[in-house]
Formats: sequence, structure tokens, C-alpha cells
Amino acid sequence: MSLYIRDAKVNELADKLMHQLGTKTKTEAVRVALENELKRASEELTLEERVRKIQDRYAALGPNDPDFDEKAFMDEMWEI
Repeated sequence: MSLYIRDAKVNELADKLMHQLGTKTKTEAVRVALENELKRASEELTLEERVRKIQDRYAALGPNDPDFDEKAFMDEMWEI
């Protein structure tokens, strides 16, 4: 089965990729690109996983002090 590319920009990109990868055909270059994109997409973290990582980093900062006076802290920092 052959690959027919109708879009000029896509054809140009396939040519560039073929030369960069050193493949013999555009079809092979497109196959490699699609395989790599599918692999990358499957390894991408879900939104829940990304949020959990942020929450874990925040929790690692230590417990929240409800008596902390942020205004006084900022005033002291700015020597007000």
C-alpha cells in the first residue's frame, strides 16, 4: 500500500523527516513518526496524575500553620 499525501505542507514535513531520519521512503518516516507519537501519548500523565504530583510537592512543604500572620510576615520582610 502506498502513501499519497495531498497537502503540500504535510508532504514537505514528510520529506524533511525522511531526510532527518535517513529513511528510504516517506511512508517509513511517517510510520516512525506515528509510532513515536502514539508512544509519547500513552506515556503522558493524566490530569489526575499531574495534579497529584503538585499536591504531593505542596504537602512536602510541611503542615499549614493556621496562626501564621502573613501580613505581619510581609511587613517584617519589607521593614514596614
